[in-house]
Amino acid sequence: MKQFFLTVLGVFTGLVLFLVIVPIALIMMAAASAGSKPSVPRNTVLELDLRQGVSDSPSTNPLSFGGAGLSVIEIVDGLAQAGDDDAVKVVLLRLPEMGLTPAAADEVRQAVRRLRAKGKVVIAHSQGFMPMGSSVSAYMVGASASELWMQQSASFQMTGMATEEIFFGRAFEKYGVDPQFEQRYEYKNAVNVYTQSDFTAAHREATLAWVGSIYDSAIAAAATDRKMTPAALKAVVEAGPYTAEQARARGLITHLGEVEQAEAEARRRAGRGAEIVEFGDYVDAKGAREGTGSDAVAIVYAEGPIMTGTGGGGDPFGGGSSIMSDDTAEAIYDAIEDKSVKAIVLRVSSPGGSPEASEQIAAAVRAAQKAGKPVVVSMGAYAASGGYWISAEADHIVAQPATLTGSIGVFGGKFVLADALGRFGVDVRGLSVGGEFADAYDISQPWTAEQRAKVSGQMDRIYEDFVARVARGRDLPPARVREIAKGRVWTGAQALRLGLVDQLGGLEEAIAKARELAKIPADARIRLKRFPTPLSPWEALSEAFGVSGEAARALVFLGGVAQDPQAQAVARRVEADRMRREGAVVLADRPFG
Repeated sequence: MKQFFLTVLGVFTGLVLFLVIVPIALIMMAAASAGSKPSVPRNTVLELDLRQGVSDSPSTNPLSFGGAGLSVIEIVDGLAQAGDDDAVKVVLLRLPEMGLTPAAADEVRQAVRRLRAKGKVVIAHSQGFMPMGSSVSAYMVGASASELWMQQSASFQMTGMATEEIFFGRAFEKYGVDPQFEQRYEYKNAVNVYTQSDFTAAHREATLAWVGSIYDSAIAAAATDRKMTPAALKAVVEAGPYTAEQARARGLITHLGEVEQAEAEARRRAGRGAEIVEFGDYVDAKGAREGTGSDAVAIVYAEGPIMTGTGGGGDPFGGGSSIMSDDTAEAIYDAIEDKSVKAIVLRVSSPGGSPEASEQIAAAVRAAQKAGKPVVVSMGAYAASGGYWISAEADHIVAQPATLTGSIGVFGGKFVLADALGRFGVDVRGLSVGGEFADAYDISQPWTAEQRAKVSGQMDRIYEDFVARVARGRDLPPARVREIAKGRVWTGAQALRLGLVDQLGGLEEAIAKARELAKIPADARIRLKRFPTPLSPWEALSEAFGVSGEAARALVFLGGVAQDPQAQAVARRVEADRMRREGAVVLADRPFG
């Protein structure tokens, strides 16, 4: 019976490979072998659609099909290349109605301003600004354009910025769920949604502070670009909402029109025979910036929650990415061992995670510094809790004004579900052997006084370790760190004043600082080397499915595939890549056909 199930599993894996992955892999191979990259039309309008959202860093998995199509880093790269590309005459931005992640909007705005400084025309188009989310961030990006268009039937409803929490405290009490948590300290409010029915005083204070900081920063940036004072723009915005006509009359936008009219105007401005090229296609055609020169700056990507282990690049069909401590530490060590790399930029966008995983990555940062390679952290959407842990000891930290950072604190606990499940006839009973703490995290019973004391002690130890690392890395007295820690989240603008970050800006500013710290001459060319190295399609396919020899052979024998030389070659290539990854010596692959 066991062999039967193994055979069925192999056949199923083979079917997936044959019906889904193999055609995609073959298409990708054909595209890769098609020769040179497609050319960019002489008079090009680049259309960048921000309405689907963006990730922070580009995927290293070529089989990643789901999720946002572009990353902030790809947008910054693409706009930088467009600034030096004579074929690109105009960039057309499509703005989301409900906003962008605030720090991502900061970075896109800065890239747009650099693009305009090179003489390029940027036209932004909006189908309205909704009274929800961070629409003020989308407006800030639109305000940085040469022209800001809005659909005539749309509304300008953004009059501020709001956030809300769903609290489960009363519901849990009603249905018998007992959330047991320890947090350090009162501002570490992630658990409050489970234990409270409203904002605590500390939760309210911190939330209003960071929301207000993001709002004020966005208004100030938009006011600069629209040549108004922040006070004047804020007064106009907060007196809304407005129709599109009213918004134009008050100077909030510059033009009215459908997106087709904005596209037509962009073509007219670009010149005779102008063509619209989707931004993603342009990025694919140009490739990532690499630069030239003997000296290199490494860029190590770290996006998502931080966990121990390996293989967290995300589901190939759209799952979110994670920062796996083995992979990220290895990427840093690879950069250390690369003799051409003179400095490292660690791009962090993380809400936090495992203290142990965070410390493994922080140790790699210290190893880079010990090897004489300065480390500059570039913070994305957030670098909080564990995200700040891996950043704190860098030589220099660059954050966006709206980056959420800090959260120097820790929490831990469990949900006791025995009573809740018992109401549905589900009984939970636990057994344990060994020490008194062995069943501390069972859901069947609350902590004993001794167990809670030990959990509390663990939280104290982790918190003090965190404070010590921040004090050492930021050159601050531990007492001062404790004052600004307590689990509180700060924006980048606030963190700059507190000494938790060194500079406001994005990846470009971080690269410039890394170059400076590495003492690379200002007139010398540098290369950008990205870690971890992107997987080949074959490596991604093999890694995603853990393809074994049995599954590869199952592919060959399904539905007459045994006689298909291309399918046979695919199976051989997948198996060869797997063997190489496991240390085998594969001398040569047989050619296709």
